[in-house]
Amino acid sequence: MTIEYIRYRITGDAADFESAYTRAARFLAQAPECVDYELSRCTDDPSAYILRITWTSADDHLTGFRRGELFPGFLAEIRGYIESIEEMRHYEPTAVRGTGRAVPSLYEWAGGAEAFERLTERFYDKVVVDDVIGPLFAGMDPAHPRYVAMWLAEVFGGPARYTTERGGYAHMLSHHVGKAITEPQRRRWVSILADAADEVGLPGDPEFRAAFMGYIEWGTRLAVENSQPDASPALKAPVPHWGWGVAPPYLG
Repeated sequence: MTIEYIRYRITGDAADFESAYTRAARFLAQAPECVDYELSRCTDDPSAYILRITWTSADDHLTGFRRGELFPGFLAEIRGYIESIEEMRHYEPTAVRGTGRAVPSLYEWAGGAEAFERLTERFYDKVVVDDVIGPLFAGMDPAHPRYVAMWLAEVFGGPARYTTERGGYAHMLSHHVGKAITEPQRRRWVSILADAADEVGLPGDPEFRAAFMGYIEWGTRLAVENSQPDASPALKAPVPHWGWGVAPPYLG
């Protein structure tokens, strides 16, 4: 990925400039080389604008988009503002990145470690007596619900205890390899977990449940793939970190 920043100094009608980029943006939206884009206006100096475009690579931008069929239409919309450009450069992201505290993690929103422990205790109480997935957990370690709670807590933004105490992704993978989990079993797992979440009082707001169940769908589908006899899963990977996605918590 590479990020292009274009800094403008607009001395004319700002509304016309923004309208021009609204029209030009439809060409960015169609470009396979474009990941995303955003036009921002400076609150301290309203004549200053920054356009941020994330490209799949600098070469994809310069030889793909610039030489492609979409660029002429894009350029036609913003041609009148070329002389207003103060900077136009590509930047590569560094390892310095993170999130602040303005938006709580899913772990915090759920209620912390205790909430995930309640969830997994109730979930496995239901699992062991289920005809479809119960056999997968025959002889289950009595501490297994607590370990799964540690995994979920880490995935959703809590302490990295599963990594430091249980071996992280590789250890979780070892529980799935060779199990030949079926799609009906996966669906029953998801259904029981959703019921358990309701029963133990995990937050029921649409934003949390969409993000929570999004991970559960993704994780269980991956588990099914990794459990098949002919699977060749990646043996080393970090524990996934799951966020709010497109719908952050409603704090109004």
